[in-house]
Parts: sequence; structure tokens; C-alpha cells
Amino acid sequence: MPAAEDAQHRYVELTPDRVLDALDSVGLRGDGRLQALGSYENRVYLVGIEDADAVVAKFYRPGRWTDAAIAEEQGFVAELAEREIPVVAPMTLAGRTLHATKTFRFAIYPKCGGRPPELDRKETLEWMGRFLGRIHAVGALKPFSHRLPLDIRTFGTEPRDFLLDHDFVPPDIRDAWRAIAAQALDGVRRCYDRAGEVRTLRLHGDCHAGNVLWIEHGDARGPHFVDFDDACTGPGVQDLWMLLSGDRAEMSRQLGHVLAGYDDFFAFDSRELHLVEALRTLRLLHYSAWLGERWDDPAFPAAFPWFNTQRYWQDRILELREQVALMDEPPLGSS
Repeated sequence: MPAAEDAQHRYVELTPDRVLDALDSVGLRGDGRLQALGSYENRVYLVGIEDADAVVAKFYRPGRWTDAAIAEEQGFVAELAEREIPVVAPMTLAGRTLHATKTFRFAIYPKCGGRPPELDRKETLEWMGRFLGRIHAVGALKPFSHRLPLDIRTFGTEPRDFLLDHDFVPPDIRDAWRAIAAQALDGVRRCYDRAGEVRTLRLHGDCHAGNVLWIEHGDARGPHFVDFDDACTGPGVQDLWMLLSGDRAEMSRQLGHVLAGYDDFFAFDSRELHLVEALRTLRLLHYSAWLGERWDDPAFPAAFPWFNTQRYWQDRILELREQVALMDEPPLGSS
């Protein structure tokens, strides 16, 4: 997990004038329309452009990624776009896709409208599966060199240690949280042991319904994958499990539909099903640390006032207890 840096709080300097000046520096003159879009990790704006279509401007969180890591993210998306996989790729302006002001690095994207996918429909799940299979077939062609791996260290032990080292957990339940976090990480290790040596590849990394735009008309009909900011190296099932919801039987049914499309383009290793609840557990630990690392960003206390309260950590203890039990159950699809 990247260390928090003072630079990440510089978003207070990102005024509307500076946003428009940044776009002007790459030849895009704003017409005065500027709308902040829902994003906490980065800052993202819909910007009206004179005599042209509106664009989306993404200002990367300072201090999080190196230029090389951002280049790998953008390069992966470009590979997918070249193969006509429906992703929203950054625009090339002045010969580049990554630009910089004195303080911020940024990228410009075409505006893409759409709605969330209806994941309760068999057709939608199979359609999603087909494109995820194609994404993973490209992701397997070569490795990332500068992006984080998704593993027990980066999403488990490091987040746990950060939360304890920075005293986010209230003193009176600190020992209880530490103990259940240790049990949860032991459960994650057992899941990985049962799965064995599964293949890792380049992933979207955060493939939930909010990062998919569904278009209803024209040649572009279907899912469009956006926001590869969390692109990482990990097991392919990471991009599948977040599409599932409901009880065990319902998730097994949904997974079957996703895999029916996925296997048309990329072979799924069923051993990875042992990792579904382990990956969910790692995400829960990582999410708490993500909030903690950004707590000095003024946007976070305003948006997540419940974080770092007694009730929050009591709920996390109960949540991890549930995960410990779930990780010892047979994988999805088992009888």
C-alpha cells in the first residue's frame, strides 16, 4: 500500500480556475461549464469545451502513483481499446495521454453516458463475462512492472499494520479487532493454500457495477468499462466476484452466467473459486486503511463521518467474524 504523503492534501489548491487552466494547456478551452463528478480517490470533472463535445478531466491524487505506474494503467487501457474491447481510454493530446501542471498530473477522457448494468439479468451477466474474458486474455499477454500486486501483503497485512500503527482502532476494542484481523488473515492464507498456484494477470482491479456503463443503443450497445485507476496484478476471479450479490445460491447462479460468457474467450481456473471470500476479506481490510490513509483530505471526514467511530469498528469486528466463517465453507458452485 503506498504511503500517505503530504502532497495528497493539495486538492484544496485545485480550484475551478486551475482546472480550466490545465485544460487550456493541452489545447482545450473550457466554456465555463464545470461539474464535479463522484470521485474521492482522484478529482474528476465534466468540463464543457468551446465548439466541441464536453470532456472528463481526471486529476490524479498527488503522491499515490508514479508516472510509470500511471503509464502502465493507461497503456493497458490502450491495448484493450486497440482490440475493440469497450473501455473508455484517455485522449491523446499534444502527443500524450498523461499531462501535468506544477502540482497535478491529469488525463482527459471523452464523455461517455450510460447506466449501471442490470446484474440480475442472465443476458447481462453473460455479456459482462464475455468482455471480462477478453480483458483477461489481453491482461495475460504481459505483466505489469510498476503496478501493485493484489496479495495478502498489500491488501491484508500492510493495511492492518497501518490501522494499528496510527491508532485508528479505539483502545477499548483494539485487542479484539487485532485478534479477529489475525484470524481473518489466517483464513485468507488457508484459502490461498487450497487454491494452490493460480495464475495472476493484469486486471481492472475494481470491477463493480459502478465502474461499468451500460449503453442501450447503436453499435456501442452493451457494457463499457471505466476507471482502471486500481489496475493491478492478481487472480482473474478478482474481476468477477464483485459482480455477484445475494445469498450463496444466488451468487452461484450469477457466477454460472458470468462464466458461460467468460469461458468463450479465456479459460477460467475453478481453483480460483477458493479465493472469492478471501479476496472479499482483503478488500474489507484494505477499505478501512484506505479511509484512514486519506483522513487528512478534507473531503473524507465530510463524506464518511461514520469512519473511526466506536460503532464503525464494532461493525468491522462482526464483519470479519462472518468472513472467518465464510472462508471455511466450500467454494461457490460446490454442492
